[in-house]
Amino acid sequence: RMLKDARSEAFVKNFAGQWLQLRDVEGLYRDNTNFPNFNGRLTKDMRTETEMLISHLIQNNLPVSNLLDADYTFINQRLATHYGIPDVQGDMFRQVSLISTPRRGILNHGSFLSLSSYPNRTSPVLRGKYILENILDTPPPPPPPNIPQLTGADGHGEETSLREQMEKHRDDPACSSCHALMDPIGFGLENYDATGAWRDCENGRPISAAGTLVTGQSFTTAEQLRDTIARDHRTEFHRALASKMLTYALGRGLDWYDRPTVDQIVLKAGGDEIRFISLVQAIIDSVPFQYRR
Repeated sequence: RMLKDARSEAFVKNFAGQWLQLRDVEGLYRDNTNFPNFNGRLTKDMRTETEMLISHLIQNNLPVSNLLDADYTFINQRLATHYGIPDVQGDMFRQVSLISTPRRGILNHGSFLSLSSYPNRTSPVLRGKYILENILDTPPPPPPPNIPQLTGADGHGEETSLREQMEKHRDDPACSSCHALMDPIGFGLENYDATGAWRDCENGRPISAAGTLVTGQSFTTAEQLRDTIARDHRTEFHRALASKMLTYALGRGLDWYDRPTVDQIVLKAGGDEIRFISLVQAIIDSVPFQYRR
């Protein structure tokens, strides 16, 4: 009953702001030379899109996995133009079908794609790290000290692709093990630029989104990567969402002794088919929430 009340929008804003870092979206900036249309109004629209999708799933008690593969979103004309989606007029947000487009779920939202990029270029490392930490609950280990930053594209020649630069960066054995976790995921999203707009080429070369996850699944497009995560890693996503929501509910970070509680929450909420309201109820019924001081 409380979740269906209009005042639950505060939960959506605060939880999504903490979990998906949406509170940082409106403070992003981009190189005006390469991204002249990126501004505060657009970033506000990006945050609104993600919040409205989450709110829609909560209000209708839909499966949480729809966050990864929903074939619709909520956009206005400004965001639709940025995405290349036709026939959306006006500033008002409305539900729009994404069928026959390369976008589905929050991994194709401008909010996530912009948050996980640098001001002047994309970052497969940041995108891969973001998904591992926030979507799959498998954060990579911290980088070793004294590892040099990747130099800009201009330093390698105008026609050098980011993938080629990263392959040189991974030649260092100290880097290769962690990058094997993050880079394939990030490169699978390279068709989306640093503002989330679709592109087919980089520096005049066709972009390759192909990769192989450390778990063995291969893909050649961003759509296949998304489907692989939504289909084969749903358990990890459920656990990640349960962990992030329990962290929000308790107001503290989770520790090793909270892992059994997270397992129980996922099981009680539905296991393979979790809905938002069931997840919230399972967290409320958990021992750490009931007995928190």
